Amino acid sequence: MPLAVNIMVRIYIDQKPYDVKPGKNLLETCLALGLDLPYFCWHPAMGSVGACRQCAVKLFKDENDKTGRLAMACMEGVRDNMYLSVNDPTARDFRSQNIEWLMSNHPHDCAVCDEGGSCHLQDMTVMTGHAYRRFRYPKRTYQNQYLGPFLHHEMNRCIQCYRCVRFYKDYAGGKDLDVFAAHNHVYFGREKDGILENEFSGNLAEVCPTGVFTDKSLREHYTRKWDMTMAPSICQHCSLGCNIIAGERYGALRQITNRFNGAVNGYFICDRGRYGYEFVNDPERVRQLVVRTENEGPNLFESLKAILGEGRMIGVGSPRASLEANFALRRLVGKEQFYQGIPENEARLLDKVLAIQHSGHVYTPSLKETESADVVLVLGEDPTNSAPRLALALRQAVRTQPLEDTAGSNIPLWHDSAVRELIQDEKGALFMAYPVHTKLDELASGTLHAAPEDIARFGLAIAHYLADNVAGMSKPEGMDTQTLESARRIAELLQKAERPLIVSGTTLLNEDIIQAAYQIGRALEQDEKKAGLFFVLPECNSAGLAMMQAPSLTVAMSAAETGGFATAVILENDLYRRAERSEIDRFLSGFRNIIVLDHLQNDTTRAATVLIPAATFAEGEGTLVNNELRAQRFFQVFMPKNEHIRESWRWLDELRQFQEGSKPDELRELDNLLEELVAAMPQFKGIESAAPPSDFRINGQRIPREPHRFSGRTAILSNVAVSEPKPPEDVDSPLSFTMEGYRGMPPAPLIPFYWSPGWNSGQSVHKYQSETGGSLRGGDPGVRLSGEGLHFENGFQSPAPPAFKRSPNEMTLVPLPHIFGSDELSVRSASVESRAPRPFIALNALDAEQLGAAEGDVLLVQIGGQVYDLTVVRKDELPEGLAGIAYNLPSMSGIAWPAKGVLTKAMV
Repeated sequence: MPLAVNIMVRIYIDQKPYDVKPGKNLLETCLALGLDLPYFCWHPAMGSVGACRQCAVKLFKDENDKTGRLAMACMEGVRDNMYLSVNDPTARDFRSQNIEWLMSNHPHDCAVCDEGGSCHLQDMTVMTGHAYRRFRYPKRTYQNQYLGPFLHHEMNRCIQCYRCVRFYKDYAGGKDLDVFAAHNHVYFGREKDGILENEFSGNLAEVCPTGVFTDKSLREHYTRKWDMTMAPSICQHCSLGCNIIAGERYGALRQITNRFNGAVNGYFICDRGRYGYEFVNDPERVRQLVVRTENEGPNLFESLKAILGEGRMIGVGSPRASLEANFALRRLVGKEQFYQGIPENEARLLDKVLAIQHSGHVYTPSLKETESADVVLVLGEDPTNSAPRLALALRQAVRTQPLEDTAGSNIPLWHDSAVRELIQDEKGALFMAYPVHTKLDELASGTLHAAPEDIARFGLAIAHYLADNVAGMSKPEGMDTQTLESARRIAELLQKAERPLIVSGTTLLNEDIIQAAYQIGRALEQDEKKAGLFFVLPECNSAGLAMMQAPSLTVAMSAAETGGFATAVILENDLYRRAERSEIDRFLSGFRNIIVLDHLQNDTTRAATVLIPAATFAEGEGTLVNNELRAQRFFQVFMPKNEHIRESWRWLDELRQFQEGSKPDELRELDNLLEELVAAMPQFKGIESAAPPSDFRINGQRIPREPHRFSGRTAILSNVAVSEPKPPEDVDSPLSFTMEGYRGMPPAPLIPFYWSPGWNSGQSVHKYQSETGGSLRGGDPGVRLSGEGLHFENGFQSPAPPAFKRSPNEMTLVPLPHIFGSDELSVRSASVESRAPRPFIALNALDAEQLGAAEGDVLLVQIGGQVYDLTVVRKDELPEGLAGIAYNLPSMSGIAWPAKGVLTKAMV
């Protein structure tokens, strides 16, 4: 945790005075001051271990000392009246000699290395002046390993900085990557070939300063960093809103890397966010406007105009579409005919979450702030699978209390190896309540594996012990003594905590769990102190869609039966994932025209009478609102070659103008749409400040999407012709589709890539920060929305639910999401799909025995009107009568929750 101090100390670097913050080490201080000091093993999120010996400086006792001593900057704390030299000849020679030794076994394969042009090792060799190789002897060589579909392994490039195992084991909690052997034969890899199991393994490609671990998906369509077009973007695969950089070449998305946001994802993203981008390049992309009606006009646009004039319309929005697209649909069909496009129970859950966040009794922390919680209670969530980056944050949170306990040891917190040696296996309080084991259970002080109803009752019991004199917090009846004692113990720890955190969400689709989480937070409210209450939501724009406060898809189905609607307009939403197939069939059969805007073929697009090709996040611009109500902008990475592929909001705005009887000559800009959005819905006030307006310029220049091309001016379309075509013009943002433009520091929301003179790799991010590891200059991207003007009908008081009871003839089902497979978009990436589980049903031993089913057997499971063949997975922690279902796998979508199932053993 950062040291909270306001004082400054003065140090002298090469006879120049600097006022700096204490509590830092010399390396991060020098970097924050803009000095170029080489390093390898140090990382701002992981601290110092002094392994590489590359950041040597000369330290002096005082201003009169002319001899000094060599010291590693990463292992020396800043103190007042300190004298040092970065440019001392002895220090410079030491750094040059050190990197020459480190490079003695390096293969020097920059020309074919995936890191070439974006390599920290290249930057440091140039910085130290090591330009010529004198080592003329046989090099040490290793055999590389197969590490799965995400990472390529090239161990011969290793310089033994230890960053990989420090991140993978110490920071991310991985267990299957380690360091083997010793001395000059150290090997970083697995005990044997196999898939890296940790959900954050892809970060090794950025953490590694050489090319030992590289992005395997990039290798399949490789291009150098300087030949890519890049733009700032937002991850599409969960509700956390992690910031990413998306890179394109030849009209295909090539790579996703982390984009630093000090309030959200920091330096790391999960593997689903990093590798789930291939749906943009999917061969089954919707690329052409298709009209399948009998009364087709002389051309497609005339047909559209005729359809729009046939009668009343219903608009079905989407939690994976941008806020602008949902608003444009609302304007097209009218406020009263716009629906959220999610089931009623999900809509109620989201409305409850919004009401709690705006109650004033709890505090919604940022993702970064969750890392500082000293006591954590997780109610009804498995963050590793439903919000992976949160799981990584909670792994840091369990270190908060032990680190605070070391305050009297005089060991600085940046001294990672010493601190870890001191605290050993000590952990802060983390309690997990979820139906099955989670990966965070290994860190937990206590766990409860129970049905959703009993998890809610457990939470209400905690609230009772925290404030038994508050209305609505009576103790649930019928709870056993052991569970009540656990609830009392957790209540005591939460009461004593300085920064208590309750994590809950919508994963189990149970409103009582969310209610219980709120009651705990409400009971912890004291004077100015509020508990942190962090909610996990289903999709990337679930919060933004919920803030529009439109009726649910369930209500739309009822309205369609009696409303006399002629046309349904469905926005980026496969409705067959939202409800049972028979219900959606009946809903769609009531319309003469079904207009669908989407970018991937699915069951809903196949039912469309008019199919409109929508742009993906990489081909358009828009705004998403994450789970903490932070509005963030994503920007177009490249202009689609097909003119029919446009942002959904642009298509819908054009359809509205068709409906009004005039063909638009020029489409509206994004800024105009946002202005109208705020005017129509004041709850989004301030969203326009999430990013600079489209006319923003610095010295009259745009921000270039492309870095300098150091290999020479490569033609943008060299696969077609060497002549340079006129670049497209972006009217919706201050970014340009060229490498020409302003080369200084852009505003944080507009940073398309990290680059600084001498720092070509992503390690150059420190040049963009106000201090090393701190927020970006000018503040981190995004703006928190107040939600002023939102209206909520549901109250906060509700009786405790009855305890879970087994149904006599059927099993109660709970959804179990998986990081790889449960997300609609990422599963279209081959690498992610290969990690997705087979459809399964989880049972405890007793239920499996009654069915005569063993692990791996196939059961026929009837859910509603559908029968599924599911493989049995034993999870003995499940209560009797409760079964877990793999949630939203491609073959398992469309289940109406809450759900029950009838199980029978399949005939062999």
